[in-house]
Amino acid sequence: MSSAATSGEYWLISVPGEKGANDAWDKLNRATGNISTNSKYLIPDLKVGTLDQLVGLSDDLSKLDTSAEGVIRKLVQYFTEVLEEDKSKIAENLVIGNKDMKTYVTKFQWEGAKYPLKQSLKVLSEIIGKQITQIDNDLKMKSLAYNNLKNALASMDRKTTGSLLTKDLADLVKAEDFVLNSEYLQTIIVVVPKILVKEWETKYATLSSMVVPGSSKLLTEEGEHALYTVTLFKKVIDEFKNIARENKFIVRDFVYDEETLKAGRTERDKLLAEKQKQYAPLIRWLKINFGEIFSAYIHIKALRVFVESVLRYGLPVNFQAAVIEPAKGQSKKLRHELQKLYIHLDGSAAGPIDTLEDSPALMSLGVNEYYPYVFFKLNIDFSNK
Repeated sequence: MSSAATSGEYWLISVPGEKGANDAWDKLNRATGNISTNSKYLIPDLKVGTLDQLVGLSDDLSKLDTSAEGVIRKLVQYFTEVLEEDKSKIAENLVIGNKDMKTYVTKFQWEGAKYPLKQSLKVLSEIIGKQITQIDNDLKMKSLAYNNLKNALASMDRKTTGSLLTKDLADLVKAEDFVLNSEYLQTIIVVVPKILVKEWETKYATLSSMVVPGSSKLLTEEGEHALYTVTLFKKVIDEFKNIARENKFIVRDFVYDEETLKAGRTERDKLLAEKQKQYAPLIRWLKINFGEIFSAYIHIKALRVFVESVLRYGLPVNFQAAVIEPAKGQSKKLRHELQKLYIHLDGSAAGPIDTLEDSPALMSLGVNEYYPYVFFKLNIDFSNK
């Protein structure tokens, strides 16, 4: 068999069994061995039920299939976001037990402990449906809690970025930069355009009466601005602000308070510690539940193949299911070979047709193309969607 493509696309097909246990499998491999990699899709003997039940189940399973895939995509997308700088490691986290997705699909084994074979197809579909809903709900709750932490941190961090006109000043000032606990005097912070620094230094004391001469001190420079302190009497602060603005000197609304600054730093430290505390358990939950939802998804596919095969080929149950990975650039040729091989299963089909009139039992399956063999497409390339 050829080396298959790594696009993550698989075809799940089934064809009627033949006299010998491996006859149908051997025939498939002989026809497609050079253009695909084939694996047996080992679907166990499930409880068939009635024809009406099977037709109804085909529609239910189609909806479950769509639902499971949607939850997987949401989970993988969120997993990638949570990993942040480590998002390149997403692929190594998308495992089922200790198997990667490809291995799990191509070496599929029914998990009887989760999905007991003694249960009816309807009950099995309900078990899987509840599992999907539970994981979806848990994902919403866990992501909401973690996102609230991330957003609160991001909001605090945004205040430490930007220009001196808007950014948080807590890390730029010290107690000794200010006159504190004075009944009459107050030190204020002024943002001065760098091109006006000389002008500020020569005229700040004359912008208003009652400015303390020699009190202006350069704290820092960033980008196009410089940050200065100046000390003046409290009663002229408003007048000073207005005149300063007319001269393009912006007074920041900032009062130095050690307790407030400390509380802000403590709050950020608390948020960061809580985020770090939640990170490892969240990663573990995402990894475990990716495995759970992906396993459920592939079991849904198995149920769909089983139901479709019984509807298509009748009783007693006898079909050969396969997982086929088309080799790169060989999909069209593979489709043609399969058509040649199984055209006899449906005399009216000279190729894929857009109507299911020849097979009324399949009308409810919601498929657009009909082939003479059972066919479902599976794409496991979730990380790049």
